[in-house]
Amino acid sequence: MLKEDVDSLLSSMIESFEGVSDLFFVVGKPPQVEAYGKLKPYPDDSPAAFLTPNKVEEMSVFLMNGIERLQRDFQNLGACDCSYGIEGFARFRVNIFRQNGNHAIVMRKLNSVIPTIDKLGLQPVFREMIKEKTGIVFVTGATGSGKTTTLAAMLNEINQQNEIHIVTLEDPVEFMHPHARATFSQRELGRDFPEFAAGLRSALRQAPKVILVGEIRDRDTMEIALTAAETGHVVYSTLHTINAGQTINRILGFFSKDEEQLVRERLADTLRYVVSQRLIPKVGGGRLMINEIMGSNLRTRETLLLGEGENRSYAEIIEASMPYGWHTFDQALVEAYQKELITEESAMIFSSSKSKVRHGLDHVKKTDGRTSEGGEPEIKFKLSA
Repeated sequence: MLKEDVDSLLSSMIESFEGVSDLFFVVGKPPQVEAYGKLKPYPDDSPAAFLTPNKVEEMSVFLMNGIERLQRDFQNLGACDCSYGIEGFARFRVNIFRQNGNHAIVMRKLNSVIPTIDKLGLQPVFREMIKEKTGIVFVTGATGSGKTTTLAAMLNEINQQNEIHIVTLEDPVEFMHPHARATFSQRELGRDFPEFAAGLRSALRQAPKVILVGEIRDRDTMEIALTAAETGHVVYSTLHTINAGQTINRILGFFSKDEEQLVRERLADTLRYVVSQRLIPKVGGGRLMINEIMGSNLRTRETLLLGEGENRSYAEIIEASMPYGWHTFDQALVEAYQKELITEESAMIFSSSKSKVRHGLDHVKKTDGRTSEGGEPEIKFKLSA
């Protein structure tokens, strides 16, 4: 398989629809693209366009490029990760995996333009987050929810403001940050370091003030991240969790039951913010990023130490802390509906507490004189002065 042929195919797929984020190569289907969260065939779904096992395997071998680590991971683990670039056009994060005995490929298109807090429309509290000098900040969410983009915007802001050394550990490097006031050392898993724990351990000897860990996947990496946060560094990282409570439980789950209380104490001292993100269908097309934000105060530290209980829950603490810029998903959903950015149906589908969101939506409709979707408009009376 020639590079020219692969580059031509990938370029055409990216340009086939607006909002393409991922490319799929699965046996028995035509090549597919994901645009604004929906799969679409390329170029069509006729029998002639269906991918054969040989075609996908040939492309997989090309993308692995003879690299022993990738071949070993695929053989032993059934999947491997790498990156691929079309010079001057696009870069991709690539996952090659085995399914039903055949090769399959998913390629995520990486953005080349460094995002900013303003362009992403992130809340003012994000400017408070980047002022932290020690501790851990987590940005969490499902795959494809924009975690890396949010972190890139935060690091970009730090890069413009501070004369410091920033070390990133990524799989792969997605945004290539230029040196501005800060100095960036961006390291890629498999090329520059063998595993996140080893990369993070060595980062502590590289005199950084800020460390980005692309993802914390195991106990050793979490242990070293906590140590880094305790020894004068600020650590940014991601987890595949959907809210603050689940994030804390995932962290505790890395450790044994005997270690839980000590880990709770360390989190109470080091955890600064948990930002959880989801992408919601937007009115008029595209997707809107909705987030939940929890910071650190006396009540969150108490709940970290003692655990959630009858009178302690992260959701209630967040709801009561809106003056600090915190909010739950449900509060953010109601606000987005009020601004007519999402539909009532989307707000209900993605809600955590349907009763709370239902109450919030009803309040918006009552005050704004709206109707339920598909119903008759409400009559809004106004008293004469």
